[in-house]
Amino acid sequence: MDDPALWFEAACLGLLQGLTEFLPVSSSAHLRIAGLFLGSGKDPGAAFTAITQIGTEAAVLLYFRHDIARIAWAWLRSFRPGPQGKPGDVRMGWLVLLGTVPIVVLGLAFQHAIEHSLRNLYFTASTLLIFGVALGLADRFGAKVRKLEQLSLGHGLVLGLAQAMALIPGVSRSGGTITAGLMLGYTREAAARYSFLLAVPAVLGSGFYQLWKSWGQAGGIGLGPTLLATLIAFAVGYGVIVAFLKLVSSRSYLPFVLYRLILASCLFALLATGRIAPMS
Repeated sequence: MDDPALWFEAACLGLLQGLTEFLPVSSSAHLRIAGLFLGSGKDPGAAFTAITQIGTEAAVLLYFRHDIARIAWAWLRSFRPGPQGKPGDVRMGWLVLLGTVPIVVLGLAFQHAIEHSLRNLYFTASTLLIFGVALGLADRFGAKVRKLEQLSLGHGLVLGLAQAMALIPGVSRSGGTITAGLMLGYTREAAARYSFLLAVPAVLGSGFYQLWKSWGQAGGIGLGPTLLATLIAFAVGYGVIVAFLKLVSSRSYLPFVLYRLILASCLFALLATGRIAPMS
């Protein structure tokens, strides 16, 4: 039987995953850092992070179930003769697939670096800082006039590249996509909604791949505790989606920008004083 301390650690990490996955603050960075201060004192690993993200993406599937089902059905119907689905839904299906290509290609090409060297905490602190500033500038100066229905193929690819940057802990999947969306002139809500839809195939694919590859291990935490973390991430993540979409429709991203800058500063300080090691 797994050590009870591992179950507690996994529960804490699952809670943290659910709280941070959809916010532009980088859930992978939070899990990377939090692991150092829990019982094992180690990085929970890229595999554990990817598997627990299945839980938060299940929350996306539940919340956006009508949109996802409509888009998927319209896209599938476009391949056969006869009545077609709404052109906008068919187009969105292609945009999501196009935007998924960069993260698949880069994820496979740089898999070893993603699971090892890019988890260096100096990288994490730097990306928290740099992309925090980028989010603040995009939110301040972005036109915020384009609707999701106006998303072009070129913009879909750019947003896909932005999502792929989140392979590095500290960037944030939602933060990278939202930042790019704001820079391209999309509204806060449009950028956020597309980031959720775009993440579904990439995160589920990565999560199930890591689950298969790490069966019985899950980054050293163990399969049972990892599944517990995934269930907690699902429950908490659903509530965060509801609150976050309401928030971004009327508020700026400034609180998240400030949080990223503070977290990056604290991380740099801990590294500089030797309180934590850049790799563990």
